[in-house]
Amino acid sequence: MITLAAFDMAGTTIDDRGAVYRALERAVTETGATVAPSDLQTWMGTEKRAAITALVELGGGRANDELVDAAFERFRTILDELYTAEPPVAMPGVPEAIDELRGRGIRVALTTGFSRDVAEGILRQLGWAVAGTDAETDAELVVDALVCGDEVAQGRPAPYMIHRAMERTGVLDVAGVVVAGDTAVDVQAGANSGAAITIGVLSGKLDRAAFADQPFTELLGSVAEVPAYLDSRVS
Repeated sequence: MITLAAFDMAGTTIDDRGAVYRALERAVTETGATVAPSDLQTWMGTEKRAAITALVELGGGRANDELVDAAFERFRTILDELYTAEPPVAMPGVPEAIDELRGRGIRVALTTGFSRDVAEGILRQLGWAVAGTDAETDAELVVDALVCGDEVAQGRPAPYMIHRAMERTGVLDVAGVVVAGDTAVDVQAGANSGAAITIGVLSGKLDRAAFADQPFTELLGSVAEVPAYLDSRVS
């Protein structure tokens, strides 16, 4: 029996039109490093300071603390500019799917490589809120928990954000957890967590072939399909 659904944000539950990719690439190239598209894809979905550090090194730079701190601030600034010009929106059908899951008694957590302040800003733009917060009263959509990359010892593909989501929602057994995300590290984190079901979704930048050899249970077009998929497993 599934008791917790842990879903990634950008590219999975939220359509940001590739803003995270563009902001991360620009922040790193401004340091003088080059960014190969394959490296950018590899590090999407990870905690953003870790991503900047890796991409700078891969692109021929030297990632000391001062440089990474400055690049991270540039990433936040660029992302804010992009989101102001073109605000993120919910993926089609995803709010309805989240409401349906919560209506079944399944808790829903959002996990993200963003820092807490960035993630909360995105939720405010969407009109979403976390249960138990002041914003819940007027929210268009409520989730049970939000876990961010700067709140755990290590981001994806480590399983810690998923385990923290379990902690915050009172879920004790990973056999009751389903994880979904649009990047390779999303499904790797799901597998590393021991979750019963790990779903790769094709709503982000990766196509079906790009998920080859990744440790997923199933590939779906979107998180919107998760309720029907769960039904199919028990029918």
